[in-house]
Amino acid sequence: MPTTKQLTHLTSAGHAHMVDVSAKPATKRTAVAYGRINMLPDTLAMIVSGSAPKGDVLATARLAGIMAAKKTSDLIPLCHPLALSSVKLDLSPADNCIEITATVVTTGPTGVEMEALTAVSAAALTLYDMCKAVDRGMCISNISLKHKSGGQSGDYNAQD
Repeated sequence: MPTTKQLTHLTSAGHAHMVDVSAKPATKRTAVAYGRINMLPDTLAMIVSGSAPKGDVLATARLAGIMAAKKTSDLIPLCHPLALSSVKLDLSPADNCIEITATVVTTGPTGVEMEALTAVSAAALTLYDMCKAVDRGMCISNISLKHKSGGQSGDYNAQD
């Protein structure tokens, strides 16, 4: 359902611009994002056993997610560069998939939703890259914001 709120990254003339956050107070901001990558049972078993030809798939994906969160403003044109206090990635094997949860924290004038979403995306893409030789049918899905706190708009918790 469309919202009546204004899109902050557009001027009244409809031009894209970076939002000025200089007058906003620095507060603790947290965002949690989620995603998953579905795969064949044999692919999941290979990852869990640590026998993938390219090495420790989960450790590499975790590092990729952390690095991506730190570089979000280089990837998303109107994102502010942020000093992140913490980036945590949880990669959990589940029913023929790896579930990915990223938690990002900062203290600043703007939120870290994009950093958490970028971390999940990069981790999922890294899992795909490292395992594509054995399973090209892997499917990345359900990337979404699950929680955010801090800032003027307050807390958000996704409805499951």
